[in-house]
Amino acid sequence: MGRHQIDALMVPSADPHLSEYLPARWQGRQWLSGFTGSVGTLIVTADFAGVWTDARYWTQAETELAGSGVQLMKLPSGASVEYIGWLAARMRSGQTVAVDGAVLGLATARLLAQALDAAGVTLRSDLDLLDEVWDERPALPAAPVYEHLPPHAVQSRADKLTELRAAMAALGAGRHLISTLDDIAWLFNLRGADVNFNPVFLAHALIGPQRATLFVGEDKIAPALRAVLEQDGVDLAPYAGLAAALAALPADTVLLLDPRRLTHGTRQCVPAAVTVVEAINPTTFAKSRKSAQEAAHVRATMEQDGAALCEFFSWLEQTLADARRAPLTELAIDRELTAARARRPGFVSPSFGTIAGFRANGAVMHYRASEAAHAVIEGDGLLLIDSGGQYLGGTTDVTRVVPVGAITAPQRRDFTLVLKGVIALSSAHFPRGVKSPMLDAIARAPLWAEGIDFGHGTGHGVGYFLNVHEGPQSISPSAMAEPQTAMEEGMITSIEPGIYRPGQWGIRIENLVLNVAAEASMWGDDFGPFLRFETLTLCPIDSRCLDLALLRGDERAWLNDYHARVRERLRPHLSGAALAWLEQRTEAV
Repeated sequence: MGRHQIDALMVPSADPHLSEYLPARWQGRQWLSGFTGSVGTLIVTADFAGVWTDARYWTQAETELAGSGVQLMKLPSGASVEYIGWLAARMRSGQTVAVDGAVLGLATARLLAQALDAAGVTLRSDLDLLDEVWDERPALPAAPVYEHLPPHAVQSRADKLTELRAAMAALGAGRHLISTLDDIAWLFNLRGADVNFNPVFLAHALIGPQRATLFVGEDKIAPALRAVLEQDGVDLAPYAGLAAALAALPADTVLLLDPRRLTHGTRQCVPAAVTVVEAINPTTFAKSRKSAQEAAHVRATMEQDGAALCEFFSWLEQTLADARRAPLTELAIDRELTAARARRPGFVSPSFGTIAGFRANGAVMHYRASEAAHAVIEGDGLLLIDSGGQYLGGTTDVTRVVPVGAITAPQRRDFTLVLKGVIALSSAHFPRGVKSPMLDAIARAPLWAEGIDFGHGTGHGVGYFLNVHEGPQSISPSAMAEPQTAMEEGMITSIEPGIYRPGQWGIRIENLVLNVAAEASMWGDDFGPFLRFETLTLCPIDSRCLDLALLRGDERAWLNDYHARVRERLRPHLSGAALAWLEQRTEAV
């Protein structure tokens, strides 16, 4: 920083594609600070270093940053950019702030430039200082790219490209730039393994009127697949060739790009003479609305995933009951759960790092057990397990809490309140097109009534054998109720309220749900079409943790109906101890 006359350095948690989970090469914020959470922004000055992150990571960050000299700066939500105001207030006129433009989101860059310019502070985005200090910086990932094939890929890439070009034409654009990895993987029916847990690969795409160019590592696509792509109108170019291709765009080009899904550095490569149309990527909408065929594959996947969960929880209860066993740790949960899923057809990988938190660890929302720090599961307490799988026919994400030994009345009360939140939102009917953040309060209402809240969103979109977190919908108080967040038929979203008692326990219950058309009301269609949720996840909710006195009759009926469906759908996939466990855990209350 001194050599380049930089007064403050900002290191976001991002890569050139603004991914949530990053290839090792771009995990600079983690490498510099020691904070391993997936969301956070590091700022370094001559006499200060701090990481800004939201409530999901506060406990984790306090532990990981302790003694490092890096301060935890608490954000009110994951969407907050308070660090921009901090920089503008802290920097003096004439000073310089640096950030690598290649990984700085365009929308954030505009806010940052505006704030710094008002303070007389210079913004430099042409430096990647990590390259000068990170001697063993990882190289780009080299995993091969492969096709997502029928029957699970239900629409051809040619048809997807045709629909995309129609959407481009409606916006008056002849070309479209895409940098988000899940949009690219979805559009071209391709998958990879460049990012942990997400079956995507590093690439940019430039869609033209007749052909599309995929900028990807030259050795990542086999000759046979290259030939198939070329037949479908897809040309390949080197991953690093995007900047030159953008610079060469003719002056009469009308280019569609999404400012929220593109970096500042990439945008700067577009010539000033090119007309730019800014709008959300059409693929973001298209991939969020699963077709009837895709929904059918997801339902079948949920049966396989649910059967794996039954086998795992049956094993867990037997293991905990065995007095002669070796100590059981949180690390074993991930290992055994992944093994159970791996025995199921179509399984590819976990969809995120398993969270298995016993007692106080369950109160750390994004807790990860490690060899250096993990709990032994013994005595009395609650065990929270949040896990998921990537299957050829869909992506799963489920959280359950189980009792270990004896549990207390306050724990039962918290568990029941969380379940009431799940039931309330799962049972909701709502107008088609309602903005998804507006639904958040439905799940929180039973907790709010008791003076309780939780520091994360209630629900996130889920991909189809893609990212476990996808948009545009988000059931969260930190998301703005914008037109692009409208709920439409075919969207898959999580419902996952929670209660977290720091130092004591954490409770979260999570199901995935599908937006489906609701039956017409007694008023007909006078008020337009309505949607409801179909619960997709198939896994018993442990009634041993309930305070039944807190459940209304309709809430008991919901739980009993859900368990009856779980039992009916999973029974054909199970036998022996796992089947017996399913029967026991789905008994009516």
